[in-house]
Formats: sequence, C-alpha cells, structure tokens
Amino acid sequence: MCVAVGVGVASSGRVGVAVGVAVAGGTLVAGVSLSTEAAAAAAASAPGIPATITVFRCPIDALNFNTFAELKSHFAEAHPEAVVPVTTKLNVNGKDYEVLIEPHWTLQRTLQFRLGLTGAKQMCDRGVCGSCTVIIDGRAVLSCTTLAVECEGKTIQTVEGIAADEKWKPLIDAYCKWDAMQCGYCTPGFMVSSKALLDKNSNPSEEHCKQALPGNICCCGTYPRHPTAIMEAAPQIEKGGA
Repeated sequence: MCVAVGVGVASSGRVGVAVGVAVAGGTLVAGVSLSTEAAAAAAASAPGIPATITVFRCPIDALNFNTFAELKSHFAEAHPEAVVPVTTKLNVNGKDYEVLIEPHWTLQRTLQFRLGLTGAKQMCDRGVCGSCTVIIDGRAVLSCTTLAVECEGKTIQTVEGIAADEKWKPLIDAYCKWDAMQCGYCTPGFMVSSKALLDKNSNPSEEHCKQALPGNICCCGTYPRHPTAIMEAAPQIEKGGA
C-alpha cells in the first residue's frame, strides 16, 4: 500500500481510500485503511464538533458561559481592554459549523484549532508556500492569509473533503504511484491546488499543471512528478473516479 504521509490519505486497492485520522504533532498520520463510508465520515467532517456552539469559553481565563451575551458581559467586566471573540458560521466539506474565534484568527488556524482539520498546514504563515491551500467557492486560496470571519457564507473544501470523495481517488493513487511527495508536509496543498485545476480543466497539459502550482513550494524537490500524477489521473477523474 502506498502512503502519502502528511496528506492523511493513501491508496488502498479494493477497499476505497486510506485516511489518516490519528494526529501526531499536528500532522495527520496516513495509512489507516477504512471503507468508503468510514473514510467519508472520518475525513470530511470534524468528529465530535457540534454544528452550533454549546459552550462559550473565555480564551483569557477559560471560564465557560451558556450564551454569547454572558461572555460579552464577562469581557466588559473582567477584560475591558481585550478584544471580544466573535461567532461565525462556516461551511466546510459540505457541513455547517458555528465557531467562536478571535476576530484576527485565520481560516487555517480556525480549521486546525476549532474543527480539528489539520490538512491545511501552517508552514510559512506568510502566504508564500502553499501548504495551507484550501478551495473557497471554487478557487484555490491560501488559508493562512484569509480571515475566518471573511469566509462566512462561502463554501470551503479541504484536503480531508477531497480524500473522502471517491471521484478523486485516482488523483491520490497517482500521487502515490509517482512518489509525488517526500516528507509530505506540502502534499495537502499540492493536492488541493491540483483538484482546483482539474475542476476547471479536465484534460490539463504539463504546462497547465505548472501554471496551476507555482504557489506551492516543496523543500524535497518533487516538482517534476506532480504534472505526471495529475495528467495520469485526469481521464479517470473525468469518468467519475475509481
């Protein structure tokens, strides 16, 4: 079985996809074989995260409140000079969530620390490496430079959602076949950018692939293998996947 370390996905032959759901040091560990249904549940959603906020916790002193109004009142009394958290609603991988965050939180930070989705990596934190790439309303976007509060009302897709969709298994298989990853840290961003390309161009050339991936940096130097994997997977994806 091939494993794309850091993506949280791997090819698993007849069973479907293999999705890493064990978290170690903030990185998804790949190689856990799951059925298609289990993979979809584990990868596309945030297990244990309620759709609406049930407890409003003060990030300064960790006190819990039953309502947002109570939290704001607490800030006015106990932390008058601090910025009050905000609530925002996000649609991630087809599911709606309400989260309590500080206004300056990026989408990447919110995905990781509020929804438990670690596929979008924090690497450069400056919007120059592509490891945090997600798809927002059909466009590949850097989540480390996008405020979460700006994403309300938009559709967000992460590498976990891509991994859960059987249609995109050929792309995962091709990445494994051509070793289009080394350490795996940048791989989720490449995978998401590749998916965004194939959404718009079902039969890309090598040049198209190169033009779609300039914002993704790989310290291990796997660049030549990404177009090969993408072009090999494209015909199968156009037919509907695995």
